[in-house]
Amino acid sequence: MISVQEAQGLIRAGVNPLGSETIALSNALHRVLAEDPTARIAHPAHTISAMDGYAVRAEDVSANSTTLSVIGESAAGHPYAGQLESGQAIRIFTGAHVPNGADTVVIQENTDRDGETVIINEIEAGRHIRPMGQDFSHGDTLLISPVRIEPRHIGLLAAGDHPWISVFRRPRVAILSTGDEIVLPGEPRTSNQIVSANGPALSAFVKQKGGDPIHLGIVKDDEDALVAIANAAKSCDLIVSSGGVSVGDRDLVRKAFGQAGLNVGFHKIAMRPGKPLMFGHLEGTPMLGLPGNPVSALVCALLFLGPALDRLQGLAGDSPSTTLAKLGADLKENGGREDYMRAVLSSDGDGTMTATPIFAQDSSMIGALANSNALIIRPIGSPAAKTGEAVQVIRLDGLL
Repeated sequence: MISVQEAQGLIRAGVNPLGSETIALSNALHRVLAEDPTARIAHPAHTISAMDGYAVRAEDVSANSTTLSVIGESAAGHPYAGQLESGQAIRIFTGAHVPNGADTVVIQENTDRDGETVIINEIEAGRHIRPMGQDFSHGDTLLISPVRIEPRHIGLLAAGDHPWISVFRRPRVAILSTGDEIVLPGEPRTSNQIVSANGPALSAFVKQKGGDPIHLGIVKDDEDALVAIANAAKSCDLIVSSGGVSVGDRDLVRKAFGQAGLNVGFHKIAMRPGKPLMFGHLEGTPMLGLPGNPVSALVCALLFLGPALDRLQGLAGDSPSTTLAKLGADLKENGGREDYMRAVLSSDGDGTMTATPIFAQDSSMIGALANSNALIIRPIGSPAAKTGEAVQVIRLDGLL
């Protein structure tokens, strides 16, 4: 068995980013940027007013209560076309072009208007003007790839005049579940069969991570059927199976996929849950064989499938981030496998986080995982721990 960290490193090294494609900016949310876009225009594109008021020449206002002639106005989309001369003022509104000759905007609260004149009661030279290119100039780099595009990035790219953007292609992920005993939700079943949670859950996980899941359904414990599905899945960017990767007589995935050309990189990890995990390449296509128990499958998806999907989309493929929390209950010493315990993470009044392990840690209990919001990480050989001790946790909100 190898460690979790060794397995993550091997998967990261065994998965390469996909090619890029150009898509409409309106479709770019949560995609991964593939190139460094540069601004096609300056922002703002002109020197504009930050407030409603009057555009003036600061040198004309040498003292309070200076009176100037109002010769026109400048509104957003309707600039004043002339030149501001000495002794003059232009009525101006937020977002409007600052007229030629003006260098200061006096907010309207500091003025008194009287017909075609305005009295300036208070002025601060150079205020309330946003110079052209204050945010960015034409040709400036807007974002450094790769980055997963969020709404704030969409706004920046739109301001930089990008209707189209280059992103990494979505990974096409073949998902299959194995076992004579499982059926899909809603299908007829005998008393000896159970409903498969893994296919729907893994498909949702892949979609959440930016991939396109291709659910190939359930494959029976039959070598010929497994070889056929292996050959059908080769055209995808990643193959994910669940079940059939342990060492029992009915665990046929490794043998059948080997007949189809699978080269196994590693098999079995020193972790709980999820020991019987397999990674390899099927004629160049990465394959991840997950355990069949639903909790094991999803914990392994978080630790191994998620980084692989990130890597395919040009990201680094980092492990899930961890944070420190206080232990909410005593724990016994840990054995020879790194343990990922389902837990409930809560916050005290002062913001201190407490992680309390749930009572049921069986790897078949998806309900316990669904009602947890964290995983407590216990390294190999950890001694017994007391309530209040610090532990590393992975927060599950937004991940699973």
